[in-house]
Order: sequence, then structure tokens, then C-alpha cells
Amino acid sequence: MVQVQSYSKPSATQTSPELGYDYDLVILGGGIAGLTLASALKDSGLRVLLIEAREQSAAVAKGQAYAVHMLSALIYQGIGVWDKILPQIETYRRVRLSDAEYPEVVEFNTSDLGTKDLGYVAEHQALLHPLQEFVRGCDNVTVLCPAEVVNTQYFPDEVCVEVKVDGEIRTVRSKLMIAADGARSRTREAAGIKTKGWKYWQSCIVAFVKPEKSHNHTAYEKFWSSGPFAILPLPGNRCRIVWTAPHEEAQALCALDDEQFLAELTRRYGKQMGKLELLGDRFIFQVRLMQSDRYALHRLALVGDAAHNCHPVGGQGLNLGIRDVAALAQVIKAAHQAGEDIGDLQILKRYERWRKKENLTILGFTDLLDRIFSNNFLPLIVLRRLGLWIMQRVPMVKRFTLKLMIGLKGKTPNLAQNP
Repeated sequence: MVQVQSYSKPSATQTSPELGYDYDLVILGGGIAGLTLASALKDSGLRVLLIEAREQSAAVAKGQAYAVHMLSALIYQGIGVWDKILPQIETYRRVRLSDAEYPEVVEFNTSDLGTKDLGYVAEHQALLHPLQEFVRGCDNVTVLCPAEVVNTQYFPDEVCVEVKVDGEIRTVRSKLMIAADGARSRTREAAGIKTKGWKYWQSCIVAFVKPEKSHNHTAYEKFWSSGPFAILPLPGNRCRIVWTAPHEEAQALCALDDEQFLAELTRRYGKQMGKLELLGDRFIFQVRLMQSDRYALHRLALVGDAAHNCHPVGGQGLNLGIRDVAALAQVIKAAHQAGEDIGDLQILKRYERWRKKENLTILGFTDLLDRIFSNNFLPLIVLRRLGLWIMQRVPMVKRFTLKLMIGLKGKTPNLAQNP
């Protein structure tokens, strides 16, 4: 378990035990966000230390899958790791958006953007493995895993991090600490950074299924009054279902045996892909929205789930974190090249101003979608179905919505501009 000393703004009169940096920055968290940041800094000239508490085999075994949006793919192309990721994931070339039994369906196709694909779906290990391999080839990155941060002290000119490795404690000095340690970030909590948000009345059930018929590279998002229901295509003609429902209903569904669960799933899923086979276990987690009041303090920056969480509708969560990382890497590299202090708060605020507003827009968008569609209030039913009708028939509205969904609205990081 990682324990971090409470953060207090360093005074100008404080001095560290001794000067000198072991690394230019320390990344706490070796998940997808942390590894992506380390990879993005490969040719930056910065010395990077990545600290991960868990054995890498345990992290790879995490059973999760994600929508990978177009902008995220461009970022990974810019880093140089996309050609290692792409063979292990599935593309989707069509998205079907619908409201319960309402016959009007909004269908997004590659022709709407003039692209080969609309997005991708990746299992956790399909992203993690290539990123781990890529980082191992980065001469400027050192990885400590498993390692435990037992104490952190912030000084005006540096951060001192005590790391326990193989039973021994080593003190590392750095200009900047990056918290990529997840939604329950102890680094954020220890720094006293407050958050705003709420837990939804819904929980999310996730599972892998294998349909009898081909998924045809199609992703589905069907809204029911109880919550959104998504179907994401995966390699091997498998699919990932993301089923949102009120807590009690979700718990009851998970308590069903496989046959009963599949019967309920088929009612939601429809019969377009034939008989379904359940693969592996079902998992359930509570849905929440969270936005940190600050993304940066002096010598500290938050990225990914440590900074924000959103409703799973639209598969935005992971992609927001990837954009955070690309933005922070750009800010850090530009500051370093200009001879500026990468841990100075004024530098880190450039990153915060960039990402906080854009993330808030997506958090608001996903929250609004869930609230508008997850109810039986007649005026809202009429409004949302009118919206679907307009979206399907007005190309400008359709393109705008699609670009917002796949990350092509807002400021584009340099990594995505030069893949």
C-alpha cells in the first residue's frame, strides 16, 4: 500500500537535505496512464522514474476492456507504439445509437468522417503489454516494480521520495511528481486536493460474450430507462458488454446463474447476433463522477483517474487520461527545451488550464446523456427521440456529435498531429 506524507506548499526558506536530482520526474503508477506518459517522454532528454506497486503480471491480468478513440490512436501513433497495439485489438467501423424500443436508430459510419475506422476496442493487457515493452526500450526511463512509496517531501527546488524496493528504502530526488495512481489516488489525498462529484444511483455490469453471428465491427449503445447498455466488438468475434442498471437491479442480475443471466442479457442485447455464450466471470462496479479541484500543485501534477472519473457511457474514461498524458508531456517537453523548471506551478498550470476545462465538458456531456435517457419522464422521452431523429438526418449535427464522442473536438496535442 502506498503511503504519502501530507502536502504543504514549500516555503522559500526550506532547503532539501542536499541538492542534486536522481531523476527529472517521478511517475507514480505503472498502469496505462503512467506507461503512456513515460513512453511519450522517450526522446525528451528527461530522466524518468516509473514506480509501480504491483507485480507487472498482476496488472496485466486485470480483466477489463476499453473503447480507444480516434484521438487516442493518433497519440499512440505519435509515440511510436501503435503498430504494436493495433494487431491485438479490434476496430469498429460502425456505431449504432438507439433509445430502448424506439425504432429510430442513429448510425455512424466511416463515411461520416472519411476515415478507415471510427475507433477501437482493446482489452487491458492488449494496451499494457506493448506499453511495457516500449518503456523497456526507453533508455531515459527506469522502472521500479514492485516498489512502494513510503514518504514524499516537497521542497522549493525538488521532491524527495522514499521508495521501498526489496526491503530497502532509497531516497530519490526529482523536480516533479506525477500522480497516475488511479481514482483512489493517495497522492492526491495526501496533497489535500479536494474533489467534486457524486456516486450515481447505478452500478455497471461488465462481461465478455461470444455471439453466434459476426459482430461485423459494430459498436452498439442502447439507452434504457434503467441505464445505458453498450456492446463493444473484440478480436475472435467476442464482445464486451457494459450494462448499467440501478444498484439493486445490477446486484440481482449478477446473482443469477449463467443461464438466467444470458436470458436477461439476450432480451437487452437483441437477436441480431444469434445465440450468446458467456465467457468468464461477470464483474460489477459502482458508477461515479469526479473532478479534482486542481490538477497541479508546486512539483505535483495529476493525470487520468487520479484527476477525474466519468460515467462509462460513450467509453470516455481511459481516453481522457490518454489526452491528459499527451498534454502534460507536451507542456513538460516545451518547458524543458526552454530551460524552464518543469516542476514550477506556473508551468504545470498550462497543463491544468488545457485539460481541466476539456475534461469538464466531457464529464458534463456523459452526465447529461445518462440523466436524459435513464428515465421515463414523458417530456424528456419526446425531447431525446426528437434529438435522435435530427441527429440521423442533419449531417452537421451528426458529424459534430461523432467528433465529440471520439475526441476530435478541442485542442489536439502535438503527438496526435505528427503521427
